[in-house]
Amino acid sequence: MGSDRIPTELDVLVAGRPTKDLLVSQQRLRALIIPYAGVPAETRTLLLEHFQDLAVYNLHHNAVAASELAFALFLAAAKTLIPVDRTFRMHDWRSRYDGAPTLLLDGKTAVILGFGAIGRRIAASCKALGMHVHALRRTAKHETLDGIQVHPSKELAEILPLAHALFVALPLTPETEGMIGKREIGWLSPNCVLVNIARGKVIDEAALYAALRDQHLAAAGIDVWYEYPKSEASRANTPPSRFPFHELDNVVMSPHRGGAFLLEELEQRRMTDLAGTLNALSRGESPTHRVDVLAGY
Repeated sequence: MGSDRIPTELDVLVAGRPTKDLLVSQQRLRALIIPYAGVPAETRTLLLEHFQDLAVYNLHHNAVAASELAFALFLAAAKTLIPVDRTFRMHDWRSRYDGAPTLLLDGKTAVILGFGAIGRRIAASCKALGMHVHALRRTAKHETLDGIQVHPSKELAEILPLAHALFVALPLTPETEGMIGKREIGWLSPNCVLVNIARGKVIDEAALYAALRDQHLAAAGIDVWYEYPKSEASRANTPPSRFPFHELDNVVMSPHRGGAFLLEELEQRRMTDLAGTLNALSRGESPTHRVDVLAGY
């Protein structure tokens, strides 16, 4: 966009990846709304270097869809649905008699890393199934919210061994990248089912693959990955990892569809969320989902 076409009297800008020139040109700008969850790395760097005083907000219109998919992956992994379906399509009944691994959920413990819009909905679903639920949040104090035990993230080592189900619903930031590594996976029970609905790099790629291959974890449902298509032509054939997760029967794989649902409904929810944020700003109120740019979410 040429400089003669850049608007110069904006109070609020809706953009995920604004340029430095655009932000510098706005003398009245008081808020940036990123129209989805998360902050692109280049946007965060730009804000930290030049615009630390600018108020930044996210939209979380896809939290419902993401939490629903997380739970679908969890149930499919916990109940071994994919390999049983695959063999039964060939009229093979042996999984019924051989006792294909399945996790009984009632009375078990779920641990949720990240207690934002997605994590809260996952927690409610786990609780509805009769599970004990613990959630870790960076800014949390010890408290109980609707029967869910909330802990500060510094208690990760004490809480992970309790998990029969581990849901990762954290934003990817410098603080959370590699947060779940070989050591942390080692704290988990071999009966634990892990679900990643956040970002691939929150979990160490090699450690996760090795734990699943060697059955140090019972199963996993994974929606977020380590390699993505770099062009439209490569979408038909891009491995999501340098490791062959696709060869493991105890993994349910999804191509980053957490926020996906019918396009029309997706955009309706986005516009409703955006309108609520804009209306709050117009009334001089503080909208929900303000971003801590230093923390990255």
